[in-house]
Amino acid sequence: MRRYGPPGLSSAERADMWCRWRAGYHVREIARAFGRDHGSIRGLLARRGGIAPSVRTRGSLTLTLIEREDISRGIAAGESGRSIAARIGRAASTVSREIIRHGGRGAYRAKAADEDAWGSALRPKACLLACNRTLRNLVASKLALEWSPEQISGWLRDEFPDDESMRVSHETIYRSLFIQARGVLKKELIGHLRTKRSMRRPHRVATHHERRGRIADAVSIRERPAEADDRAVPGHWEGDLLSGSKNSHIVTLVERHSRFTALIKVSDKETATVVAALTKQIRRLPASLRRSLTWDRGHEMAKHELFTVATNVKVYFCDPSSPWQRGSNENTNGLLRQYLPKGTDLSSHSQAALDKIALRLNQRPRETLGFKTPAAKLHASVATTH
Repeated sequence: MRRYGPPGLSSAERADMWCRWRAGYHVREIARAFGRDHGSIRGLLARRGGIAPSVRTRGSLTLTLIEREDISRGIAAGESGRSIAARIGRAASTVSREIIRHGGRGAYRAKAADEDAWGSALRPKACLLACNRTLRNLVASKLALEWSPEQISGWLRDEFPDDESMRVSHETIYRSLFIQARGVLKKELIGHLRTKRSMRRPHRVATHHERRGRIADAVSIRERPAEADDRAVPGHWEGDLLSGSKNSHIVTLVERHSRFTALIKVSDKETATVVAALTKQIRRLPASLRRSLTWDRGHEMAKHELFTVATNVKVYFCDPSSPWQRGSNENTNGLLRQYLPKGTDLSSHSQAALDKIALRLNQRPRETLGFKTPAAKLHASVATTH
């Protein structure tokens, strides 16, 4: 009988182990809970790519262990197969096949037969991507472009609305990547995922240490126009300073309506430097895209009034320690770590290189946009305002 756990763990313990993993426990925490070496637990999780096996149940028509014990007793008592079948309420052919399949009348044992039947029932369903080469190749090509499985799945629904054969869930894509026993998608494609992990990890609650400080004449986000809050019109931006190693930084800008992203190279985080770079970027935009800017409490925007005078764009500041008030920007910063991992020296990237990264993000479909791309969304919005 196949087991999905380290030797010696009961079925309940194996289920508890996967439950802890799905709840976000670290491998070492799980190992301590079971008194095991964390390497053995990690090996188990890695074997299935961090994806818990489906809970198995017995079919309503299969023979139960109690029925198999009745068959075994009937054989020992010399009953015929037809007589045993009548007594347990099964077809004679069912009982006959059961006895033959598990060693015949001389070797039949109820417990062994039940375990064999349970093990032989593990017939993996053919993976959708394995059966559809066109779909498999399309998924692989989008993964190579750094699209996430969620983006690919949503894009397929939008691109092929009338073709059910061109649909695949993001879970199927993840399973095909992380459970390499399936052999459907090449393992190398994992490297194109944002996290680049070899196992799928459950989501954990992220923490963020916001920069604190008082900024003179800062206008609260609570005074921001309602049209910015409900994303009704384009032109309302969220901004932040993304930090790297060696005291390097870049400015990230995200348009709330379309999630369109712009990246700006800066030589340092001094307010004069950041405000000048932002001013130059914003003044390139058409008037319809210059409505407001929301920032955190970082001192790089201490000279926000100079920015407003130069661009006619008012700046609104989030409450302290409230990154969720710039949700679009925070999410985009997370996506950027696929291209600019933590610890990267951001000063090594030219503005042209940053523009290419922004282009990649702007041409990737977003679930929140109905799997349209930010570039397409912004283009359509600007077109309707002219």
